[in-house]
Amino acid sequence: MRRLAAALAIALAACSSSKKGGYYKDDGPGANAPSNLASVPDARPRTEPLHRFANRPYEVFGKKYVPLASVQPFHQRGMASWYGKRFHGQKTASGESYDMYAMSAAHPTLPIPSYARITSLRTGQQVVVRINDRGPFHANRVIDLSYAAAYRLGLIGTGSGEVEIEAIVPGARERL
Repeated sequence: MRRLAAALAIALAACSSSKKGGYYKDDGPGANAPSNLASVPDARPRTEPLHRFANRPYEVFGKKYVPLASVQPFHQRGMASWYGKRFHGQKTASGESYDMYAMSAAHPTLPIPSYARITSLRTGQQVVVRINDRGPFHANRVIDLSYAAAYRLGLIGTGSGEVEIEAIVPGARERL
């Protein structure tokens, strides 16, 4: 498990876009990016059983992480980045294949799976993503978004941006 977490950490740390923006190394949209990225639907929050292994405490680069044990209210602000074709099709912490054109994200402590509303503080745009992976393990990042989510939030060209994360608790009264 520790080797898997370390390998995942290295991979996710490497995939974060640079601070200057643009694509990290050969990352980007891929050769066959869908033409409808602006209309990819948000993830649809629903109650799901939590993953048996992906929510255990873990350590990456000497830092300990304790994922939330249940889907519950959660708010956080910070820098978001995105990961693209270099990880497309690879296994996430949930065991699913990463789909850069779906509304998903990696977070170090939100339960897997869970859902979150992400708001770009620059544009005010919002998306709903399904948390199905761990990361980012970069000191100044709080979430790694799929390419599609980052596209809808206007983060592709800059590589990162300030966001607000709000966990969605299925069945709870939605905020107005």
